[in-house]
Amino acid sequence: MMRPDTDTEFSPGLVRTGTAKKVMRRFPLRNVDKPLLFSAIALAIFGILMIYSATRADVPSTYFLKRQVMYFLIALAVMMLAASFDYRKIMPYSKIIYGIVVFLLMLVFLFTARGGAHRWIPLWFFDLQPSELAKIAVIVMLATFIADRRIEIKSNREFLQALAIAAVPMFLIFFEPDLGVTISILVIFIGMMLVGGARLRQVAVLVVSASALVIAGIQLHLFKAYQLNRLLVFVKPDIEPLGAGYNLAQSKIAIGSGQLIGKGLFHGTQTNLKFIPAHHTDFIFSVVGEELGFIGGMILLALFTILIWRAFKIAASAKDPFGTMLATGIVVMFFFQILLNVGMTMGIMPVTGITLPFLSFGGSSLAINFLCIGLLLNIGMRRFPQGT
Repeated sequence: MMRPDTDTEFSPGLVRTGTAKKVMRRFPLRNVDKPLLFSAIALAIFGILMIYSATRADVPSTYFLKRQVMYFLIALAVMMLAASFDYRKIMPYSKIIYGIVVFLLMLVFLFTARGGAHRWIPLWFFDLQPSELAKIAVIVMLATFIADRRIEIKSNREFLQALAIAAVPMFLIFFEPDLGVTISILVIFIGMMLVGGARLRQVAVLVVSASALVIAGIQLHLFKAYQLNRLLVFVKPDIEPLGAGYNLAQSKIAIGSGQLIGKGLFHGTQTNLKFIPAHHTDFIFSVVGEELGFIGGMILLALFTILIWRAFKIAASAKDPFGTMLATGIVVMFFFQILLNVGMTMGIMPVTGITLPFLSFGGSSLAINFLCIGLLLNIGMRRFPQGT
């Protein structure tokens, strides 16, 4: 009878044997997190369908559909690339990645503003949005910084050094302006620092200081008028229903009119008649609520729940500090964006212009989302310290 440690057939029962471990290390694809991969792809396909539904009345009717499909294929390639090498090899290049992204954030101010914002660098087949890159660059840089200190960020000096990493891109993004991404990076920083060992007192001081800066910014007129109006609408939802509160009012009407099963795919009146602004980007969840109803919305949220759960499991099971912190940053980013975007369409969160991961139209955001999925798969596959 063949001994277990020389058995050439791979099976779950051999995980603890020497040969099985070697096979797992040599072929990490055997450990791919299938629920995570399935949920990400399902969400992206869901998003393509809803984008087409939201824009099919446009001329040409398939413009956004074709572009999003192209973005999806590019994003899949990015994901496979991100999962194909040992993620720990990123650490020596984290400063270079961070520096390039900061340069791109400064470069956007040289291009013509769109809608009063400098957020994009026009390329030959799509517009690059460096603020999307900034989120993952900050995550990689902070993960390296904390991992080098063995997840022990307790001194005020180290906390301030880490804060500086996040503050530079936050400052540039705020003046683009893009308040949603600015807040996202701050939340990512807080989440990673708490997991990394920062004291609650340090985080509390940061939150109080940030609140004071917001008040000072309002007094010094650093915020745009529309940003202040969005905050005002959040406090008083019924104010200016045809002005500052129009987007939120139409979104709530659309979601409420969907009731249990929705009006049917492609049959949303608020969507087809274009009562909902940014219905294929920021307010894509409103389209889901109107056309697929409560059941459709719950299916979508269930897919997001699976994605967050598997990402959290990967963060918890990573075998090195860098992998733990990298996965943690991604989990916080996804969770906050989902919470904020879905919440703002229903009026329980302020409107900040942040997109819904995997669903909202856009090449940069979709590519970055799948880059993060690739990194998560990478960390999950290489759970053995000796693996490659």
